[in-house]
Amino acid sequence: MSNIDSLSNEINKALRDYTTEVTEGLDEAKEKLAKEGVKTLKATSPRRKKGKRRRYAEGWRAEKDGTSWVVHNKTNYQLTHLLEKGHAKVNGGRVKAIPHIGPVEEKMINDYIKEAERIIRG
Repeated sequence: MSNIDSLSNEINKALRDYTTEVTEGLDEAKEKLAKEGVKTLKATSPRRKKGKRRRYAEGWRAEKDGTSWVVHNKTNYQLTHLLEKGHAKVNGGRVKAIPHIGPVEEKMINDYIKEAERIIRG
């Protein structure tokens, strides 16, 4: 009986250690990718051609929410959908869309999947 109990304890300990390693690795990967996404969004977001106010491009932030990380525009969140999808003008016509969030999102998702697979494999 004692051999089976010790084997069971060793297996449980190994599984706890593996779970802890994977959890910590995934947390680090989430933080790293969120910060890279913010850096990319700050570089690729549309900027005004004139004037000093470039608050939209500089407003991107990565914040931890529970166990996940959220990338959002803190200063001009109202503009994200309008710029990404385009919108109607007041006097008719449309403003052309400037897709800058979607490509970064896709890259972050693909990078996270690759990183998670690497971490899980060890």
